[in-house]
Amino acid sequence: MLKKLSGYILAFAGLTLIFTSCKKDYESIQSVDSKKITDYIAANNLTGMVEDSAKTGYYYQIVTQGTGDLLKNTDSVLYDGLAKGMENGVTYLSTPSYANLGTFVGYTGSLAYQSVGYSIPAIHDVMLKMRRGAVARILLPSYLAFGKNGAGDVPSNENIDLTITTYPDVSQTVLDDRLIQAFITSKGLTDMKKDPSGVWYSISAAGSGTYPITVNSTIVASYTGRYTDGTVFDSGTDATFDLSPGSGIIEGWSKTLPGKLQKDGKIRMLIPSRLAYGTSGTGTLPGNAILDFDVQITSVTP
Repeated sequence: MLKKLSGYILAFAGLTLIFTSCKKDYESIQSVDSKKITDYIAANNLTGMVEDSAKTGYYYQIVTQGTGDLLKNTDSVLYDGLAKGMENGVTYLSTPSYANLGTFVGYTGSLAYQSVGYSIPAIHDVMLKMRRGAVARILLPSYLAFGKNGAGDVPSNENIDLTITTYPDVSQTVLDDRLIQAFITSKGLTDMKKDPSGVWYSISAAGSGTYPITVNSTIVASYTGRYTDGTVFDSGTDATFDLSPGSGIIEGWSKTLPGKLQKDGKIRMLIPSRLAYGTSGTGTLPGNAILDFDVQITSVTP
């Protein structure tokens, strides 16, 4: 009986050792990340960094505080993200200059990287401490970022230095128009006019022919589509487009071309995101992107 009891005690001790080892492994990841972050803060003299009040492991600093009231969950916020590896300094995520990560504040606790969404509650926590136009820096331990598996080219257990910048604008419409006007000024595009729809345009040739473009026309056109940083995302020669309602063409075209051009007409359009591909984008085109089109009309069919 004594021998059997001793066996049970040894077995129990073994299980206890296994569970204790697992717990220590988990705690060691937190401990290692914590030391790396505090060393990083000291090495870079980041004296304004504070640990989050819940002590989950991240540190943050409101670098520049914006204006107005603190953001609330129900507020729509327009913001950019810049994520770098804390150890190697590699930039893994940088919001394009022609788009942003706009959503409601209550939905900001995640980050999309290479078309995959990752839960990062620290972003939402810090966002509630920001105002419009603010900049915050968040130092994320790996287990609150991309974890032990990493993400894409982000290696396993990589601590992340994340900068969040909110725009001062209260809506995407206001932001788009401000950015378009700034683009026009920077490029010296003095002949641009604003259509009632919100599209800015300039006509270099009105064209001529029997049929002017209407809201129900089918056109053949050559075109080049760019982002505002000059990157070409699409182009075509003698492509056919149906401008009628429900055809699927972006509103920036269907609202701007009718009544302005005929065959051989040429136009440049700066299209706000709400009249392009909206907040969700499409394919490789990101959400909230302003588009810059050159279009030449080859033919018009009523």
